[in-house]
Amino acid sequence: MANDTYKTISDLSEAIFTEKRSKFLAFAIPVRTVEEIKEHIDFYQKKYYDARHVCYAYMLGAERETFRANDNGEPSGTAGKPILGQINSNELTDILVVVIRYFGGIKLGTSGLIVAYKAASAEAIAAAEVIEKTVDEEITVAFEYPFMNDVMRIVKEEEPEIIRQFFDMDCEMTLRIRQSLMPKLRARLEKVETGRILEK
Repeated sequence: MANDTYKTISDLSEAIFTEKRSKFLAFAIPVRTVEEIKEHIDFYQKKYYDARHVCYAYMLGAERETFRANDNGEPSGTAGKPILGQINSNELTDILVVVIRYFGGIKLGTSGLIVAYKAASAEAIAAAEVIEKTVDEEITVAFEYPFMNDVMRIVKEEEPEIIRQFFDMDCEMTLRIRQSLMPKLRARLEKVETGRILEK
């Protein structure tokens, strides 16, 4: 697998898992930011306000360095960790998995809880469509209007996505392309007469 791709899910999926009358509702949600995650968690806590526990884990970023697991009152390590374990074993990122537990009157014990949270999150992830995305980078190039054709030819051949463009006597264009293709695109843009790369 190239290092400039990562796996996530395309849209919300859900599953229900029942163990000794305890009901576990699991939701796998594609997310991009911690703010978004907070909004989802607030939503589920309000919607299932009568549930005993609203536990979750998330993973963010192509490098998979931003993550968190929350037991929400379950014994430490019995809910958030097994949920995060499922995210990890599926090598997913930009994902939030929320598991809501309605207590059925029979205690499951720590090992029972781990198994139940693991199973519920595994089912929600299994119900999702896993997609591969590329890690993209952006580049902004400034150039004089007469050299527009040179820049447009590069854009046509290298096929980056055009994010913003501004045309006047001095033109600017912001492009987005897959990380592994960026060095070539940058090298070509740097060769355009009057062209200069604007560093952020």
